[in-house]
Amino acid sequence: MSDEVLQAQLDIDAPPAKVWALISDLSLMPRWSPQCRVMKAFGPLRVGTKTVNLNRRKFTFWPTTCRVTEVEPEKKLAFRVNENNTVWSYELAPTPTGTRVVETRRADDGIKSASNFVVDKMFGGVPNFERELVEGMNASLRRLKAAAEGRREP
Repeated sequence: MSDEVLQAQLDIDAPPAKVWALISDLSLMPRWSPQCRVMKAFGPLRVGTKTVNLNRRKFTFWPTTCRVTEVEPEKKLAFRVNENNTVWSYELAPTPTGTRVVETRRADDGIKSASNFVVDKMFGGVPNFERELVEGMNASLRRLKAAAEGRREP
């Protein structure tokens, strides 16, 4: 994977507290993410909380582990994926009609070469996989929006 920042954003017609309640419950991550199938946190949500995750892409499944790196209630949640060094974050900002949510994937410390090797061999290469990640981010935010606004998920 590249060190490029991947990002998606969406405005949600719900207050930050409601959106935060959905994002900060890590067990709900599979409801939003098209790739995540399980996210199990060990302990309450706080900096340092560890998770074990199961991800899926078509017929391929793989586990990952994460560590929560930032928790600012109703503002920001971030976690680092140990296997590849990426940091995923959700930032919330109030808007006149609700909340803007920005989902970001950063790799400020670079991505582990083993991860890039696997992406290249199993997932069709870095550009293809990262395009899928951005599509997944947009899908996640649409699902989150539907839930926060009390609508059926797309």
